[in-house]
Amino acid sequence: MWDPDKYLDFADLRGRPFFDLIERVRAEHPRRVVDLGCGPGNLTRALAARWPRATLEASDNSPEMVQAAQAAGVAAELRDVRDWVPRPDTDVVVSNAVLQWVPEHRELLRRWARQLPGGAWLAIQVPGNFDAPSHALVRELAASASWAPLLGSVELREGGAVDAPRAYAELLATQDCEVDAWETTYVQRLSGPDAVLEWISGTALRPIQAALNGADWQRFRAELAPRLDRAYPPRSDGTTWFEFRRIFVVARTAQR
Repeated sequence: MWDPDKYLDFADLRGRPFFDLIERVRAEHPRRVVDLGCGPGNLTRALAARWPRATLEASDNSPEMVQAAQAAGVAAELRDVRDWVPRPDTDVVVSNAVLQWVPEHRELLRRWARQLPGGAWLAIQVPGNFDAPSHALVRELAASASWAPLLGSVELREGGAVDAPRAYAELLATQDCEVDAWETTYVQRLSGPDAVLEWISGTALRPIQAALNGADWQRFRAELAPRLDRAYPPRSDGTTWFEFRRIFVVARTAQR
């Protein structure tokens, strides 16, 4: 279950990669702009502001997120990204921090590139830090003798969940797209106690929380917190540096 309020705790920092992504989309007068995985809708509104004449299409597979987006004035629909098919007038597709959850997303990208009209823009952004301590320590604890009986069936993201920028560039180039692919590591200054734990609670820890009852979830957090503090030592002023690698791809389909 996604918690929109927890996700929005770091809205400014979480939103920065989104704006870095869409800055590279040079569509001037798109007919339809699609936000796949719109979350609580706060970033979808930025798409509407940039292209106010476009038809805006937004969806997410979380009922909680769709409800939050609708409450924020976004006409979001409940839909699994794997079921989405572009309409003939789709000129811009944005998928922000979604495809890391979809093992078959590489084939989705190939299919979308084939189905989109000529000259359409496809912009994706995914986390690239699955091998960082923030994620490795979660997997290590979940696999420990005390937690494996409860969490053995939980699927946690690993490094192979996403590719390097060059691999995505090659994938979309084989579909005759023009491709701009890059990566950025944001060195973020988080504040407050257990800052990294709070950050990943809104994303990476979501499958863990969904698998545990309330008491076990709090116990897991309590065991994870000191491990994260050792990997990301809080500074004397109470802030914590957190390196956050992101992978970006912006592609434009060939003119048909």
